[in-house]
Amino acid sequence: MGSTPTRITVAIVYHSGFGHTARQARAVAEGVEAVEGAELLFVTIGEDEIPWDKLEQADAIIFGTPTYMGGPSAQFKAFQDSTSRPVFAAGRTWKNKVAAGFTNSASHAGDKLATFIQLAVFAAEHGMHWINLDLPPGNNSTTGSPDNMNRLGFWMGAAAASNADEGPDVAPPESDLATARYMGKRVAEVTWQLVRGKSAA
Repeated sequence: MGSTPTRITVAIVYHSGFGHTARQARAVAEGVEAVEGAELLFVTIGEDEIPWDKLEQADAIIFGTPTYMGGPSAQFKAFQDSTSRPVFAAGRTWKNKVAAGFTNSASHAGDKLATFIQLAVFAAEHGMHWINLDLPPGNNSTTGSPDNMNRLGFWMGAAAASNADEGPDVAPPESDLATARYMGKRVAEVTWQLVRGKSAA
């Protein structure tokens, strides 16, 4: 039986083209940090050097990208491709880590599901455990509201919609940020369950 863990590390690796997805990423981070014992590793694609050694030590990785033209941004896809040697060919060093994802686009749908599927397949290639959002649609009836969490009705991850004529100071809206916080908290909680279970075994 292993020693009792006292902390977990949850990494958020994301790209943001105009700042909207960065705002969503910060909300995800707030959710992670709301869980006791959860430490955060924040990696911005295009700004930070990818810390492969630290990602290898992380217990969970949450991937974030804008949805452009029906899929992840080119910058995020380049990051995915760059994992081939240091992660996949090195012995699939992310195997059995927790994974999840978030995405943002101007349209309410905007083919964000295609982005989530790409992220989930990417995680599967590395042997990771994909965590869904676990929130019912919040704006699909006469009693629903755009202010509800998961107002866009996605199951695979946290989705946000930012109006094309609004900057990241106001978009995405609070309901989407609350959804992102919920997902960050959920990922940290599930990660704790797996880490404690592994320790007990």
